[in-house]
Parts: sequence; C-alpha cells; structure tokens
Amino acid sequence: MGLMRHVVATRSFLFRQAEMSRPLSLGIRNMSLIRNKAFINGAWKSAASGEEFAVINPADGNVIGNVPNMNEADTHEAIVAASNSFQQWQDTTAKERSHYLKKWFDLLEKNKEELSEIITAESGKPLKEAAGEVAYGNSFIEWFAEEARRVHGEVIASPVKSKEMIFIKRPIGVTALITPWNFPIAMITRKAGAALAAGCTCVVKPAEDTPLTALALAALAQDSGIPAGVFNVVTSARENAPQVGKSLCESPLVAGISFTGSTDVGKLLYKMCSKGVKRLSLELGGNAPFIVFKSADVGKAVQGAIASKFRNCGQTCVSANRFFVQDEVFDEFVAKFKEEMKSQLILGMGSDGVSTLGPLINDAQVHKVDNIVQDAVKKGARVLVGGKTASSIGDRFFEPTLIVDVDPRMLCYNEEIFGPIAVLIKFKTEEEALRLANNTKRGLAGYFYSNDIAQIWRVAKKLEVGMAGINEGIISTAEAAFGGIKESGLGREGSHYGMEEYTYIKYLCFGNL
Repeated sequence: MGLMRHVVATRSFLFRQAEMSRPLSLGIRNMSLIRNKAFINGAWKSAASGEEFAVINPADGNVIGNVPNMNEADTHEAIVAASNSFQQWQDTTAKERSHYLKKWFDLLEKNKEELSEIITAESGKPLKEAAGEVAYGNSFIEWFAEEARRVHGEVIASPVKSKEMIFIKRPIGVTALITPWNFPIAMITRKAGAALAAGCTCVVKPAEDTPLTALALAALAQDSGIPAGVFNVVTSARENAPQVGKSLCESPLVAGISFTGSTDVGKLLYKMCSKGVKRLSLELGGNAPFIVFKSADVGKAVQGAIASKFRNCGQTCVSANRFFVQDEVFDEFVAKFKEEMKSQLILGMGSDGVSTLGPLINDAQVHKVDNIVQDAVKKGARVLVGGKTASSIGDRFFEPTLIVDVDPRMLCYNEEIFGPIAVLIKFKTEEEALRLANNTKRGLAGYFYSNDIAQIWRVAKKLEVGMAGINEGIISTAEAAFGGIKESGLGREGSHYGMEEYTYIKYLCFGNL
C-alpha cells in the first residue's frame, strides 16, 4: 500500500508513526456485511421515527454509514419479538441449540477478515489487533456451542422413602445485552453465546460508536438459521440510550440484564433493575494494578506490561492502570520499558497494516486522557515519553506516554485512565505494594511478576481482584471465568460459569412414590 515509517521526536523519546494512507471504502474491502438497519424479529428495520445517526471512523473522522436511532417504542418491539420467540426456543434441545451455534461459528470464521475490517473502521484498533479480537470473539460462540450440552442437573438423596428430589436448570427468559465499544464483537458473543446456549433469547444494544459489528453479527446469525426473534439488535445514538436502557431494565418481559461498561452506568442499571428484581450481570470498570517485585524477570515483566497496557490504545477494562515497581528494579524496568515502547509502538491508521496503536474512540476520551496527563504534570510528575496529542496524525491520536514521580494527589493515581498512559510508582515492601494495589473501590483484574513461589501464593490470595495474571499480561480466553469484585461488577462471563447467568435452578419434588 505504499506505506513508509517516519520518526517523530517527542521530548527525550522517539516513537514511530505510520504514514496515513486512504484505503478504499474506509478500510472495508468487502461491504457485504455492512447493514444500515436494525435487526428485529428476523427483519431489518428502520426506527419508527425515521431518525438515523452517523457511525464515525475515529481515525479520520469520516462517516462510515448511518444506522437507525431507535427509541423506547422500537425497543419494546424487539423485546416482544424476543419474548414470543422464547416460547419455542426454550423447548429446543441442547443438541439443537448447539447445532445452531456451530453453524453461526462457522460463518463467523468464514467472514473473519470482513469482521476485522469493520471493527477497525468503527473502533480504530489496528487491523492485526481487530483480527485477534475476532478470533477471541468467535471462540465464545464455539465454546458455548459445546457448553450447551453440559448444563447438568442433580438427583438429591431424599430424607424420606416416599419422595424423590431432582434439581434441573431452566433458561431465565428474555435477556438484554448492553455492550461497549472497545470490543464490539467479543462483548456480544461472550454474552449472546451463553444466553442462546442456555435457551434464552436476547436483545442486544450495542454502543453507539460501534453498531456496525453488532449488525454484521446479526446478518451472520440470520444466515446460520437461528430463528427470527432469538437474536435482535437495537441501535441508538447517545441521546436515546437512556430511554432504551430504561426500557430494557424495566420491561416485565425481560428476565435478565448483562452489561459491560462504566461503573457509574452499571450502578444506574442496577437501580433500575431492582424494580423487577431481575437477574443482573455487570462487568464494570477496573483500576488494574501491575506489580513488579525484585525477584521478577524484568524483561518478561516489561513485555507483559506492553501487552497489558497498550492493547487497544489502553482502552480495555483489564488494562494495567497503575504500575508498582519495587525500588531495587525500578530504574531497570523504566529503562527497558522506554526502549520497548520505542521499538514496538507505532501510531497510525488502524487499516494501514503497520500501526500497532490506533486512535482513541472519540473526542471526549481524548480530552479525558489529556487532562489526566496535564494534571499530573502540574502536580509534579515527570513525563518520560510522549505526553500530548499526536495532531500530525489526527485529532483523536495520543502519544504513548510514560509518567513517573506520581503521588496520590494526581488523577492518574486514582482514576481508570482508559488510554495509552503508563503510570509508574515505586514501592519498598510486599506489604506496601498490596496496600497500594488494593486501595481502590475497583477489583476487576490485577497483574504481578515474581519468581518467589511463596510470594506468588501470598500475593495471589491477597490481591483484591476477580482475576490475576501471574507472570502474564494477557489473561482473557473463552475458557476463563471473567469478572470482578467490589465495584467492578457481579457475575462471571466465559467458562462454564458463564452459563449460570442465564439459567435458574428448579427443584422438582416427586411425592407419594
């Protein structure tokens, strides 16, 4: 594609930037999966109001397409469709549901390049990374196609001779799946795969920034033969999102809500769901600590840090947010981290095939990240790498940044950054590291590097998170139980535990035998 790299100086550090190139169709070569309608009851629908909103490529600000701006009435139509379809879908056998999901998985795999290009176009993540997300997202459909046939009950020993006792599991009903923009395919398949496998139907509300991936999933679900009304997608712009969310939470036809997003929005949904005492699964914000102990292999810790921090430009809920490095290895870690940032991180258009770091998702996120950096500088922190927007590439690009001399007064010490900003904090003892790491209301993921086996066991148990990466920076997989503690959420996704969010236990007592 005639790409070249050039070097841009940023303070005392050089990072690489890919030259922008304008690929055809905004990087989407095959437009066959692009849909400009929502998907309700097996049909492609406009909003009843006729309103639409634009989907923007965050890398260059160009409009990719327009989709319906649906409201409460449109959402109710989707809920009713899902409720009607549930009456038949719940009675399908586990083998039949497995068969549908396998066919869906096969089509997802067949169209993985097209899905990757859509993700890159609407989320900005580099094409290679988008392809990784597609593989990850598809794996949930494959996994739950297999798990559908492993929803087991129990026969319980009765206390009396005239009775027999059995527990069976039943699908909870219609589920509402509200998903974020940072993983536009994986956050849907992780929820929908489990819901459909359990015998539930669903209404998906994708993020307004990335609805095209959700609609592409719907197109392939339709092609796989999944019955009408089982999988529905309602799209809406930001201004209509509150009424759509309220409808999903308060409708008596909806049995459960699964939400991935910010803690503040999760708390609001939690409150709204209390009216109907609905089943609730929340995967909320994180503030992940990344601890490097003196016994660690510093080189491996640096590689784990790069992978954990800068994936999707730092816009993941499990991104390392605060780096705690023991004083004996602090200088070594900083030096190696800077060097790896220099060699690995290439800012540029996600579709260019060269970049490893794309744009932030929108202007609000750019403003937030910039404000966090400027706040740290004003309060005495030092920026060793980056520290400002990369306006030579585009309005939503931010240089990968490394900050030291950080203290608790700073926003970067306390807030989830959700951007390419690495914050390094020095510590002396294991007890101090754990106290600092656990001093947060969040508890999603955490990471630490150590070669002291006794220390590994101590820290693994005492680190207040739902998931811990031990000498590992990438922990997500379909087989793992994904979820947090404290204000990072409720429930688990993936693994066999993911099915439990969509089933309830029914006790059957047979008497007079």
